[in-house]
Amino acid sequence: MGPFTPADIDAIRLSAKVAVAATVVSLPFGIAVAYVMSYLPFRGKTLVEAFLNLPLTLPPVVIGYLLLLLLGKKGWLGGMLNEVGIRIIFTWYAAVIASAVVGFPLLVRSIRIAMESIDERLIQASRSLGAHWYDTLLTVILPLSLRGIVAGSSLMFGRSLGEFGATIIIAGNIPGVTQTMPLAIYEYASSPGGEQAALTLCLVSAGLSLAVLFVHEYVGRRMMRRD
Repeated sequence: MGPFTPADIDAIRLSAKVAVAATVVSLPFGIAVAYVMSYLPFRGKTLVEAFLNLPLTLPPVVIGYLLLLLLGKKGWLGGMLNEVGIRIIFTWYAAVIASAVVGFPLLVRSIRIAMESIDERLIQASRSLGAHWYDTLLTVILPLSLRGIVAGSSLMFGRSLGEFGATIIIAGNIPGVTQTMPLAIYEYASSPGGEQAALTLCLVSAGLSLAVLFVHEYVGRRMMRRD
């Protein structure tokens, strides 16, 4: 028998699936929010910025509980979804939402830093030539922000791989359904005789995290050389 049980393999696969889905779903919203926060002046910007960064300071368990109140059967959004036969709580979609909410500030911050470092003269030149805002976004801002987009995506992917607190509240710990690697490690660590299995999954998690960081650094260096 190998070092991994079928449940372990399911947990590893689900962790990767959740991390990819959370990153892909969040990316368009992250770009849009970073653009608005970087280039559009409006009242209450400081308040919005504080709200966006709130998941970085709140305990993940608190985020999970707030999501449970929102998406549960008696919640405002969960009640409407339940009426049309859509259930989010205790499915892998809930794990995606939890990871997306917790990692979203990292994504936005990286993209925003990249956008705000663009030479304003390039943007003004594009607009002076008659380009609409969306043309400037697609031809100037996004290409020059690519490094930040890649950095933010990799950071969010890595954060999603390790998400535990919010996930266990809103998705539960159901083997083969919502049990990601952190949840499986928690279960092994709290069970007699599960130390070896927990350590094995810890090594897998550390290996995946190192791989993400390596890709992050490699792509960043390649982009710096091109610049």
